[in-house]
Amino acid sequence: MEAARCTQTSAGPPPDEPTRRGAIPLTEDVRAYIERHRGEFVAGLKEWLAVPSISADPARADDVRRSAEWLAAHLTATGFPTVEIWPTGGASPGAQASGAPAVFAEWPAADPDAPTVLVYGHHDVQPVDPVELWDGDPFTPVERDGRIRARGASDDKGQVLFHTLGLRANLAASGAAAPPVTLRLLVEGEEESGSPNFGALLRTHRDRLACDVVVISDTTMWSADTPSMCVGMRGLTDCQIDVHGPEADLHSGSFGGAVPNPAHALAALLAGLHDSDGRVAVPGFYDDVVEVSSAERALIAKLPFDEAAWLRTAGSTAAAGEAGYSTLERVWVRPTAEVNGMWSGHTGAGPKTIVPRSAHAKVSFRLVPDQEPARVQALVREYVAGALPPGLRATVTFAGPGVRPCASDIGSAAVRAARDAMRRAFGTEVLFTREGGSGPEAEIADVLGAPLVFLAVGLDEDRIHAPNESVDVALLLKGAESAAHLWNELAAVLRPGGAAGSP
Repeated sequence: MEAARCTQTSAGPPPDEPTRRGAIPLTEDVRAYIERHRGEFVAGLKEWLAVPSISADPARADDVRRSAEWLAAHLTATGFPTVEIWPTGGASPGAQASGAPAVFAEWPAADPDAPTVLVYGHHDVQPVDPVELWDGDPFTPVERDGRIRARGASDDKGQVLFHTLGLRANLAASGAAAPPVTLRLLVEGEEESGSPNFGALLRTHRDRLACDVVVISDTTMWSADTPSMCVGMRGLTDCQIDVHGPEADLHSGSFGGAVPNPAHALAALLAGLHDSDGRVAVPGFYDDVVEVSSAERALIAKLPFDEAAWLRTAGSTAAAGEAGYSTLERVWVRPTAEVNGMWSGHTGAGPKTIVPRSAHAKVSFRLVPDQEPARVQALVREYVAGALPPGLRATVTFAGPGVRPCASDIGSAAVRAARDAMRRAFGTEVLFTREGGSGPEAEIADVLGAPLVFLAVGLDEDRIHAPNESVDVALLLKGAESAAHLWNELAAVLRPGGAAGSP
């Protein structure tokens, strides 16, 4: 792959900033710098948000490239000595790229023995439909009541950009010319399209992306008043089950009750996915599940969770799920099987008395460490085959290889360092959460052989993926402050070569 490269020699902090050469930055100095540069940060973010980098829309391919170019120029202006735009999707070196570009940047530490940290995020955004539900143009950023409204404000441009402000604050407050860790950034352009070329990109550039820890800034906190760190995301695999019976629909008066009915069989198969305790009844499904520790369960229990309010948000009148676990544990640390849709036979107006020739369902499985999507897929196929009566056959088609789950060790040195950095920024205890969704984080950890640390300040009320996405500017500044402290915290506890996961 050819890489577009731009280089710049770092000039260090501006001359009017503190010049304590190499000192650990003081909280008040970091905070003061960030406050002084708030306007500049917001203006830059608005400029980037105006670029409609929708990776799922082929008509926006040029805009996604413009977004990468904007970020590359911004990182160069920040002081990164190496900034490159990496194309994706070429079948071989020099081949025509077909995917959206990623941005890579690197700023070596002055100390050659300093650990290396990779920050991951993405610069592409979700489609804006239905656009009529937006309070204005999704790509004309508006700041009101301390929030910026625009597509990508929280997911993920705002959370990528706070790292550059945090790094500048770290250098200005310490008087150093380079960060205390070798800092690398990888900001992909296809995350909102399922990262189809991202795995190949990671493997192609594995050596240049080598690191001691990966920092992920693409998740959320519990609330503005209760800062938290995500320490895990569930995996995912999903399929369509097609049950086939007679060659054509049959008259139910002539054949009903005397031949197997695909709709009956599929309904029984789906009902059998769970036992009376709400556990997934696919044999072997829990064999590889790592039980969440009592320490993490206790920290989850400390969160101020209002189940009644949560149910109102869901539009449901009751909670349900696996017995023995709280609602938060069910959506964060336990695996699930969910029927997403089902159809068969006549579904139009009026009666049509038939035995349908086929029945269909879409089913998804959320996975937790150490469940492997490929193994779960094999177990589901075996379950479906064993659940059918004679005379029926089924095909199970999975959408792809699936997404692996990931988790951080809450007792590791890297997680403690990130928690301490956030505590300094927010001035209060930082709790732990997980997320029920899925992303490419596990693949990053696998390919690079490095543990994950999540540092993010998004909120559920940011309305990511929905009309009127927005972000709290004050929280982005707290994210910048957390990042400013993170590099020194990690430099103090990590040793190059993989000590990030050690207590």
